[in-house]
Amino acid sequence: MPAILALLVSKLKRSQAIRLVLVGVVCLLGGAAGFAATQHVSFGTAVYWAITTATTVGYGDVTPKNAVGRAIASLVMLTTIPLFASAFALFAGAVAATHLRRLLTVVRPEPSGEEVVIYGGDPVVPQVASALSRAGRRVIVVSDAPLGELPDEVRLLARDPTSEESVRRSHPERAAELLVTGRSDADVLVTAVLLRRAAPAVPTVALAHSAPVCQALRELGVPVQVSADELVVQTLTKSLEAPHAGQVLLRLVESNGYRMREVPVAAEEVGRSLSQVRAGRQGLVLGLVRDHEVRIGITEDPVLEGGDQLVVVEPASVPTH
Repeated sequence: MPAILALLVSKLKRSQAIRLVLVGVVCLLGGAAGFAATQHVSFGTAVYWAITTATTVGYGDVTPKNAVGRAIASLVMLTTIPLFASAFALFAGAVAATHLRRLLTVVRPEPSGEEVVIYGGDPVVPQVASALSRAGRRVIVVSDAPLGELPDEVRLLARDPTSEESVRRSHPERAAELLVTGRSDADVLVTAVLLRRAAPAVPTVALAHSAPVCQALRELGVPVQVSADELVVQTLTKSLEAPHAGQVLLRLVESNGYRMREVPVAAEEVGRSLSQVRAGRQGLVLGLVRDHEVRIGITEDPVLEGGDQLVVVEPASVPTH
């Protein structure tokens, strides 16, 4: 129940049209209450009068009888009419924008097996999509939020990523990797759970903003989680200790000359220590992943086991397997 309430609050916060409708309803009911009290009619009759006034129908069968009633009527007209008109304009604009995107083929088919699919409307999505596109990756974005300008080669599926039906129709099981974002941690958690059910075998990264949400994702079995706030804090902290640490991290991720990826431990490497594998492998071995936890191998020298993954940085020309 708390998760459902958090989701409803999150949707209310991000939907201007819904907020306008709610404010309009409050003004309408408040005007009806004032009209009933001052014009000595039932509340039901007053609500009927408020609705005909707010919709500009104005049958004239119920009218204010004194100056106070006329003042209330003026307030109802000056508040509810523009509020409801603005809300309907936003709804109509959203429908028109969806049809326009379809006509312009911005809403395109689901993934075919090699794409990175990004879910959610976090402000970083356009930058991430652009960076992946520049690196030669095919990208699909699933979001119903305004994202700003996306590269022409990035495909957009205009669907709500927190909806089970939308996630199912986006076919995440056909993607190569999944990235979960959101304008709130509630959105991230809901989308990650839906994707975990729909595509449990697809590598997933969930971008959250709090450590508790990351912990909840781990308990749900989502393979990889990143706390954006924690990542920034730790990067800044290490930069104070080593001023060029931030530049090192940027060099690792921004160059097209090499790539960072996870590769399975080879059969002949099982039973060897991480330091031995580092000495014998081409490229830079940053660490190993075991049970979704990364081990750097500085304070310990773990022995590799079957099922482990190595995090390596290697030239982009090295073929993948």
